[in-house]
Amino acid sequence: MTKPLIGVLALQGDVREHRFALEASGADVLEVKTPEALARVQGLVLPGGESTTISKLAVAFGLMEPLRAAIRGGLPAYGSCAGMIMLADRIVDPRSDQQTIGGLDVLVRRNAFGRQVDSFEADLYAPKIAGDQPMRAVFIRAPWVEEVGEGVEVLARIEGGPRAGTIVAVQQGNVMATSFHPEITADHRVHDYFVRLVKAS
Repeated sequence: MTKPLIGVLALQGDVREHRFALEASGADVLEVKTPEALARVQGLVLPGGESTTISKLAVAFGLMEPLRAAIRGGLPAYGSCAGMIMLADRIVDPRSDQQTIGGLDVLVRRNAFGRQVDSFEADLYAPKIAGDQPMRAVFIRAPWVEEVGEGVEVLARIEGGPRAGTIVAVQQGNVMATSFHPEITADHRVHDYFVRLVKAS
């Protein structure tokens, strides 16, 4: 197959970092700011950033309903950090003006691990993504998943410490999300996995 064309929702957040990781994983990349651009791509990444801001901008740019329709229609999507919140069907204590795209039958808590000063790194095991080698995951004002529906596969959990067992990566069909930011590390295995998911779809 020729290189898939994968969009990065370019309203706010780690757009450039995701672009680099996707290109390193063998994809062509289009920054998505309009429904017309969205209609061209074979997969979509929703970057980390500020979920409330991304939500407001998606509405302002006329993208919210096209995004929902595309993901309902089977467009593969991957969200990191704020992108996880945007793909969640349900949020604990959402802001009154916050909307999500949906697509993952999960309940997510925003900023669950704490504020910016509480950012941390951890080794995770995600066999479906990374085989038997750990991934170094970076958490920055990260959400976590509190509940998953029947059709949701848990890809990774926190391994040790007070948050052991916390769900930090999930997949439901063609839609996946991580609490952490693989786009700001040199490890592209999450993006490699998503590119393979797009090709398979």
